[in-house]
Amino acid sequence: MEPTTTTGAAPDAPHPPGPRRRRRRRMLLSSGLALVLALGGGTAWALDRFVVDHVEISDASAYIAQHAAAAGDDGATGTSTSSSAGVLTSTTYTSDDAEISISKVTTGSGDDTVTYYVADVTLGDATVLRSAFAHDEFGTNIVEDTSDIAADNDAVFAINGDYYGFRDTGIVIRDGVVFRDEPAREGLAFYRDGHVEVYDETTTDAQALVDAGVWNTLSFGPALLEDGQVFDGIDDVEVDTNVGNHSIQGEQPRTAVGVIGDDHLVFVVVDGRSPGYSAGVTMTGLAQIMQDLGATTAYNIDGGGSSTMVLGGELVNDPLGKGTERGTSDILYIGGLSSAVRS
Repeated sequence: MEPTTTTGAAPDAPHPPGPRRRRRRRMLLSSGLALVLALGGGTAWALDRFVVDHVEISDASAYIAQHAAAAGDDGATGTSTSSSAGVLTSTTYTSDDAEISISKVTTGSGDDTVTYYVADVTLGDATVLRSAFAHDEFGTNIVEDTSDIAADNDAVFAINGDYYGFRDTGIVIRDGVVFRDEPAREGLAFYRDGHVEVYDETTTDAQALVDAGVWNTLSFGPALLEDGQVFDGIDDVEVDTNVGNHSIQGEQPRTAVGVIGDDHLVFVVVDGRSPGYSAGVTMTGLAQIMQDLGATTAYNIDGGGSSTMVLGGELVNDPLGKGTERGTSDILYIGGLSSAVRS
């Protein structure tokens, strides 16, 4: 897919691969773990920590439905509110639920060229923006390509999430249901009434957020904009203190969420590490992009090879200039692909 051209995240953590055949992957991992355990040493710890799946909830959709039913929450059932099929083109989608328009932006020249993709999204209701986990499982080290998670969930539009599965901290609320309550950093909260705000996880807890109307959270960061102004010092922020992901400095592929107004969002995916096509951007550069788009609030989420955008079942961007995706643990998406009329 080639969106209309206009001119005008984090470095790679040790992400495990995202193969399509889950059973084979687990067999290989089990064999590898057995071998490493036999050898002993820190390698066994690293394999267990960063590669081997640790499934806490094996059917996340059922878990959400169960908790939604218990709470009398019809909004978390995953049923589309649209009364008619959406219309899908190579760069747009229009339905009763959402209006999406994607553009490609290229700036600079030579090795300084930067290419990024902007999805301008207006929601009919805040709960139309949903979340899904790789293989519909919640835990750590569980990965799947963004496009595959999107296909599994009938997503007409999707971007990579915060890769919650790389860490065991943060507040994780998805589709109105609490999955993790380990406050650690600056998070982003999407509320049912359509507003979105940055918050300090360490000053609250997951249930309090749900009670206040939070629909989804992201736990990565840093925040890029507040009241339309770029935060100082964001190029030096450390998102995590775990192995392999201490900093998010330099020019990198990145993914960000911006807020234009209630139920009006902008998603940006910046390609990178591809001289002549896209060098990537610094965190401050990403903030400037979001500011130029008119966002008042903006937030950085997982980047590097995970930075991916999907529309109509097709990969929009070119992660790392290789035309392939790297597995991630979760996505944000808008459903309706199977009923969409292609134009």
